[in-house]
Amino acid sequence: MPELFDVRGLVPRPLRMEIKHTHLDGQAVITVVEAALARLAGHEIDHLYGRLYPDRMRPGITPIPVAEYRGTGHPWSYT
Repeated sequence: MPELFDVRGLVPRPLRMEIKHTHLDGQAVITVVEAALARLAGHEIDHLYGRLYPDRMRPGITPIPVAEYRGTGHPWSYT
C-alpha cells in the first residue's frame, strides 16, 4: 500500500453525530454536529481509537493516488 499521505480513499461517515463529552469542569454534555463537521469529528474520533481511514473503507474499495483524486473534477458532496 502507498503512503497514506499520497492517496485518498472513499470512507462512509455519518452526516450527523451526537458526541457525548466532558467539559473541563466535569460536566457531561452532548454536542450535535452535522455535515462536514460530523465527518471531520468522526475522522478525529477514529484517531483517538487508533483507526486510520483505510480501516473504514468498504471491501473492494482501494485508495487512489492524490493526483488522480484531484483530477476527478467532482466537488465533494454531503448529500
